[in-house]
Amino acid sequence: METKVIIICILTVIVSYFMGNISPAILIGRLHGIDIKKEGSGNAGTTNVLRVLGKKAAVATLLIDIFKGVFAVLLGKLAAFYFLKPEVAPYLAMACGLAVFCGHIWPIAFGFKGGKGVATAFGVLMAVSPFLGLVELGIVILVVVVSRMVSMGSVAAAVAFPFVANYYDPRYLGWGLLMALIVLYKHNTNITRLVKGEESKISFKK
Repeated sequence: METKVIIICILTVIVSYFMGNISPAILIGRLHGIDIKKEGSGNAGTTNVLRVLGKKAAVATLLIDIFKGVFAVLLGKLAAFYFLKPEVAPYLAMACGLAVFCGHIWPIAFGFKGGKGVATAFGVLMAVSPFLGLVELGIVILVVVVSRMVSMGSVAAAVAFPFVANYYDPRYLGWGLLMALIVLYKHNTNITRLVKGEESKISFKK
């Protein structure tokens, strides 16, 4: 039984990691004849796709990044319920969520150079608990509307996440802290620009 549990857990985590390797920003960029990592900010994420390729490409990027996070967590939950025990589901869901998140940021398929993971993290949170996802989304929207800086919204949500996760369920604290630290690490250049007052702002005008 223990061997079976280990094998199933490892397989679902590996599959989740490779789900994260699906990078719509890079693939859509290639369809347009560009390397998104060499355009704009150089980040393979929604904000850079918006700046370089426009709204339609950005929406497609955002949705795919979100849903791969959702699917990875659901994979973990289903594997636990059907092949293991229901009480294992939260832990396997967290492991798969972290795996798809890391797969997005450090995809082996693209030389370990991916996006910053915010959209995928949102998908992970919505699948783990809509409460977590919606609270974090609210923080992002509020901060972005006030500051007009997407990066500030992402950083604020990352800082708040361990506290939100602990409030929801103390079992999620360590996991939430790890994901938050990764997001902050990936936003280190943005944080430097924020401190210097040099971060670019978005416009809500048409």
